[in-house]
Amino acid sequence: MDNTLFRFRGIFGIEVEVQPSAAFLLAMMAGLSLMRGGDLGPVLIFFGLLVLSVYLHELGHAWGCRVQGVAVRRIVIHGGGGFCEHQRSTNHQDELIVAMGPLVNLALWAICGLAMQGFYNLMLSNPEALPMGFAMQLFSALALASMLNLFLFFYNMVPVQPLDGGKLLQLGLRRLMPPAQAMRATGAVGVVFCVLWFPAMIWVFLSYGWLLLFIPSLPLHLAMMRGQFR
Repeated sequence: MDNTLFRFRGIFGIEVEVQPSAAFLLAMMAGLSLMRGGDLGPVLIFFGLLVLSVYLHELGHAWGCRVQGVAVRRIVIHGGGGFCEHQRSTNHQDELIVAMGPLVNLALWAICGLAMQGFYNLMLSNPEALPMGFAMQLFSALALASMLNLFLFFYNMVPVQPLDGGKLLQLGLRRLMPPAQAMRATGAVGVVFCVLWFPAMIWVFLSYGWLLLFIPSLPLHLAMMRGQFR
């Protein structure tokens, strides 16, 4: 059964599929905002920037594939994030493929920050360049995009599977030790972060109002730590 809300051809001609869980996330965010008496405008802007940032993150993985001759099948966007599906690759190729996603978010954070500074300087030197209301909205959107991409960078670098941080940790350890030992060490680190995940998720929600739909698998990391995962 095809679990796709809609699909389109994106950058590089790569097929992009959006799953229904993304629409569910939007509906949940809109419902919470309306219950609090808020406006749907900021929710739509936030969701749009989130989906765009996730898409560009996955496009970074796709670029890492293309420059190494690895064919990309599709990019999938869902309520918990997204993934780039590609043909089988080597460990050496995976290092660049995996790293490019978080690096794109880090680059977007820097670009948005520089744009904010340039925009601020423009408004100081020429206050009549843009209507004040539009200028404030644009500046707020840049600030939100900057913060969002910085969050996505640190979020994806958490060393749990299947986030990029967990994959990069295992790939890095494979350069220092046999694959089986690297898997066990990665699993042990993942177990620690799985235990800390719930209090961290509660703190993020209470502090920023962001609800993370992704929960790392404790059984998976325990199996990796014990050398039982294949």
